[in-house]
Amino acid sequence: MKSVLAVLAAASLAASVQAQSPQAFPFVLPWDDASTTIASMAALNAKPAGADGFVRSGGGHLVTNTGRLRLLGVNICMDAAFPEREVAERVAARMAKFGINAVRFHHMDGWAAPRGLLQADMRTIDPGQLDRLDYFIAQLKQNGIYVDLNLHVSRLYPGLPAWESMPSFFKGVDNFQPDMIRLQKEYARALLTHLNPYTKTRYIAEPAVAFIEINNENGVIQEWGNGALDTMPQAYQAELTRQWNAWLKTRYADAGALRRAWDAADVPLGAEMLKADPKAWSAEQHGAAKAIFEAGAFGPQGGPAERISVTQAGDEAWHVQWNQPGLSLQAGKPYTLTFWARANAAATIGVNAMQAHDPWADLWADSVDLGPAWREYSFVFRPSRAEVNARIGFGEMGSRTGVYEFAGVSLRPGGSSAALRNAAPGSVSWFPHRGFSALPPAARADWVRFLWDTETAYWAGMRGFLRNDLKAKALIIGSQVTNSPEPVQATMDVVDNHAYWKHPAFPRRPWDAEDWTVENVAMAGAAKGGTLPGLAWRRAAGKPYVVTEYNHPAPNSYGSEMMPLICAYAALQDWDGVFAFDYNSNNALYKEGRIGGFFSIGNHPAKMATMPAAAAMFRRSDVSPARTEALRPLTAASSQSAISSRAGYIAWGAPDGVDPMEALRHRCGWSASAKPLPLAAPASSPVTSDTGQLSWGDAVTVNAPRTKAAIGVLRPQGVSLDGVRISGPGQWAVVTLTLVSGKSFSGPARILVTAVAGARNTGMVWKDEKRNSVGAKWGTAPSVAEGVNAVLRLPVPASRLKAWALDETGRRAHALPIAPDGSVVLGPEHKTLWYEVEVVSHQ
Repeated sequence: MKSVLAVLAAASLAASVQAQSPQAFPFVLPWDDASTTIASMAALNAKPAGADGFVRSGGGHLVTNTGRLRLLGVNICMDAAFPEREVAERVAARMAKFGINAVRFHHMDGWAAPRGLLQADMRTIDPGQLDRLDYFIAQLKQNGIYVDLNLHVSRLYPGLPAWESMPSFFKGVDNFQPDMIRLQKEYARALLTHLNPYTKTRYIAEPAVAFIEINNENGVIQEWGNGALDTMPQAYQAELTRQWNAWLKTRYADAGALRRAWDAADVPLGAEMLKADPKAWSAEQHGAAKAIFEAGAFGPQGGPAERISVTQAGDEAWHVQWNQPGLSLQAGKPYTLTFWARANAAATIGVNAMQAHDPWADLWADSVDLGPAWREYSFVFRPSRAEVNARIGFGEMGSRTGVYEFAGVSLRPGGSSAALRNAAPGSVSWFPHRGFSALPPAARADWVRFLWDTETAYWAGMRGFLRNDLKAKALIIGSQVTNSPEPVQATMDVVDNHAYWKHPAFPRRPWDAEDWTVENVAMAGAAKGGTLPGLAWRRAAGKPYVVTEYNHPAPNSYGSEMMPLICAYAALQDWDGVFAFDYNSNNALYKEGRIGGFFSIGNHPAKMATMPAAAAMFRRSDVSPARTEALRPLTAASSQSAISSRAGYIAWGAPDGVDPMEALRHRCGWSASAKPLPLAAPASSPVTSDTGQLSWGDAVTVNAPRTKAAIGVLRPQGVSLDGVRISGPGQWAVVTLTLVSGKSFSGPARILVTAVAGARNTGMVWKDEKRNSVGAKWGTAPSVAEGVNAVLRLPVPASRLKAWALDETGRRAHALPIAPDGSVVLGPEHKTLWYEVEVVSHQ
């Protein structure tokens, strides 16, 4: 047998070839396999779900009568929620094998049967669909799998007017529109009070129902801040105006009090602030975008103008912009920007004031609709913060080719508040997002407080209906803190969040099956921690915290990192639940051995193969919680102030001035009583958790007593994890070692080894060398896995080691030789993602 060094040397010679075209082989994890093998984590599930009592909140976590409960879940969407009985039985048992103990039922309300739960009237639940759902839930319960029932996700409320640019599924509007709220309650009553004939329990009293979720990714503050409500039909505008004026009447006694509070006086215009010299303007093009910038006498009436001809579109709209820096702006003071503009075809561009330096924070932003004719535009805005080096700019021109022309650009201090000059309680129109920045600060603050109160009342009203009227016993989630402010959602039983690493982008038409990209980069070792800081800092101290949607969408070549990364750091952060989105969203795909699209993981070999190791890290608590906690201060008042100054809700990233990588060291979150955090110095690499078990650098490593892992490029020198060494020839891979039995890697022990890289379907074709899209060419079954070259060295002599390659169910397929130095050599020739290593007792 060759020495390990020789094996690595030979592999290194092929490393550059493997990086482009790794050895691959068909690998399909059977859709209905629930066999008891070393790969099975079914023993983690207490059966049936709910046998230990209702899931409740205790000590800031999910608990049952027997103690702490962590949920490793998946989403089931659309018609996949209504399988035939045999499929339901086998899928539920298979989920349990992979360590899954929760299913979130999502997108059941958006379509009529057979794709959805409702009949054609979109109000009445279809009895056949409900029977299939009931049986599926009963099978899940039997296998120790809890349920999260989503109420409103994607239904368009029947009989109510829609509009062309409305937010998806009436988001935001259904927080205040009475008919929509009534229809939500009607659906909730019909579903939750229904008696499941297979469990003999109504869903309101079913202990296997862990959560009821009111309204997915929804919040009126966010949708208003997106500008999505600006063009609502008049009936919705009138209702919002009615509620706004009722709110104002509780706050102000008369028109005089209102006008004094809002300081609605005009401010005379001052001197011109912009330089007339065309050289004072900065022309920017980034990435692949190409543009020609030229000045000339082609403005209105032959006056001077700037022409920007975008000849090649880039990946992002901001990749072409034109701006003038060096401006000094005061916070809250009015400024009037006027200009003429046109485009060769209808287009919407951005106009803004922002910092002319890192971190390039927006001070004000709006959009402009252009057409072929010259048109004059005027904006009055009030910067959200003071800035001595600001810039006025025009952007969002980089995502399409076209010609844009600008003339007569002027910026002057001062501005008119004519819209509020005659304001009085009872006669103030609602405030659309467009033009909001021109309002006096006090008027803006009142509007945000009104929206806050409106949204809070909605969530409280729906929660009260479920708990008090229907007598539902499950914990209640409102929506996600990516879509509704943290202090609002902290009034619910559980705080929820969603995140995706490199979500699909659709540059022209939403969800275009051909025209999309998924940026093909790994998250492991990313400079700012990827999705993790944004998730960690939004946990409310003292509340159970779950992430009910998470994915590294296909066809990202590094998707195998998804479950180990999120579960390792969820364990460090001591969260209560992580749900992959999704397991399946198409009934026909259950039995097909191929990757079903961006999100479906049920047939994704690389993602499912890592699930047992992820379950051990998170549910079995192999990775320990952080020893220290870092909380940022956050109150309703501070959140409202931020929304008012930024003209919208922003829910991403770490707090201002705080190193996001703190989330890779300590347990993070927020509290109304927390003291301000000190500014943190930039993190050094690698970033190590305060437990010493997780390290985030060029490769991410897990070094826990019962789990070892390396995620990233496997180097010949390897990584040493308390006596376990993982090395390789320079290939990117995920290698995990999980103790299935035994107390340590010194043995005696049985160890499940997972070695995965990329996965794809047979015949999947990249569009080009960027490898960021396959268009509609996703390929066919069977799924194909990339082989991994790696060498494992355990802290025992060769005489105490045995190893096997495993088949797709986790059974031993054939034995592996053990090198004289005790190394176990893994490779694509074994055509597997799973191995078993046994450490036998001392001879």
